Formats: sequence, C-alpha cells, structure tokens
Amino acid sequence: MQKHRNTPLEKPAFNAESCSTDSRLNILHDLPFFKNLPDAAIVEINAIFRTRHYQSGEVIYFNGDPASRLCVVAAGGVKLLKHNNDGHDVLIDILKQGEFFGTLDILGGTLYQETAEAQTNCCILKISSGQFRTILNTYPLAAINIIDILSDRLKSAYEMMKQLSVQSVEQRIAFTLLKLARKVGSQKNVGLLIDLPLSRSDLAAMTGTTSETASRIMSQFQKQGIIKTGRQWVSITEPDKLEKLLESDL
Repeated sequence: MQKHRNTPLEKPAFNAESCSTDSRLNILHDLPFFKNLPDAAIVEINAIFRTRHYQSGEVIYFNGDPASRLCVVAAGGVKLLKHNNDGHDVLIDILKQGEFFGTLDILGGTLYQETAEAQTNCCILKISSGQFRTILNTYPLAAINIIDILSDRLKSAYEMMKQLSVQSVEQRIAFTLLKLARKVGSQKNVGLLIDLPLSRSDLAAMTGTTSETASRIMSQFQKQGIIKTGRQWVSITEPDKLEKLLESDL
C-alpha cells in the first residue's frame, strides 16, 4: 500500500459560505478601488459583481485574451503565469482572498498580460469595463483611488526590476519567500508556513533562476536552519536571517 506523505498544508475549506453576501461585502469594502466608500455604496456595488467558481487547475483567462473583466479572489488562491520565450509558464504571483487581478481598458489594459489559473478551488468575483465605468461615474472617489492604485503598480514593477537586476539569486529567493509568507503565511508547529503548494519550479520561475539552482539554495537555507521544506511546502523558521540576507552585500 502506498503511503501518503504528511503535509502541514491545510486543505482549504470551501463551501457555499465561501462566497456568502457577508463575505463579498467585506472583501469589496477592503478593495483599494472602494476605499472610504460608505457601506450603502458597497451594497450597491456588490449587486453588480458576478460570481464564478473554479476548480483547482482550471484556467480563468489566458495571456493575450481581450481584457474584458476585472477579477477579485473571494475565496481560495489564484496563480498568475506568463509564457517565456521557451514556451514555458513562468509563475509571477500567487494571489489570496481579497486581491484583485485582470485588467480593464480603464486601467490601461486591452489584453490580459498573464494567464490566471486557479491554485485551489476558488470563488471569483468579476466585473466588466462598462459596469466598472458605471461605478466610477456614480462614485467619483473610486476614480480618485485608481490613481493611487496605478502608482502602487508602478512601484511594484520597479521593485521587481530592481530585484532581478541587482540582487543575487539567494537574495531574490529570500525576498520571494518573505513576500509569500506575508501574503499567505500562517504560524504552525513547523514555523511560518507558506500555506499554499509551492514547488521548486514555481520558486525558480518567480525568481528568474533554474529549478536546480532554486533547489540548491533551498537546501542551503534548510541546512542553515532558516527554513523547513517538504513536498511542495515551505516554512520559515528564522525570518530574521532572511531579512539580514537582503541587507547584506553578497
């Protein structure tokens, strides 16, 4: 009989409550687009968004498709992938509940610049360009918030370019582990667990290196007691050491 490997990853609970009205209202209220809008406005906005459930591994949209919808993760996790010159998928981000993805012509996009795939079973809220324009016309504060959002996106793009051009591979992997831990980390008996499946190839793609190099550096971190790893899971036991690595000159 084949034995199943133990994993500290929790299987996400997913049921009808994952996209309940209360949950949707809380998520939309926290979106940067709708920051500081009154509760009554959020109720009206919630009625405009449509809900779609996806199974783990199902594609939400493909790179190059017309950018017709803005999406919000209401429950579960989503992977964003980009195709490189070799035709392979490069993981560029993992999104959790409450994060938005996709684009609209309002946000300067006419085509999707990445492929979005369900990392787990998930519930996604969607809105079209026309519907989003209606919201902006009704609530001018939301239009003002978009300026801040676009500014933050530019800062994130600059940070990514800096990471790939200046930092060593060790620092890029440290940076990515800390980033993922902040987004999807939970404190467990194995340490600060990145609570989503994360393969070496995923980590390599996110840091612009090879799977072999990523595996070598992760083994190095494990020997130093900085992390613990298993099949598609990683936990950080010494986050301070990763922070110091980012500050060092390698």
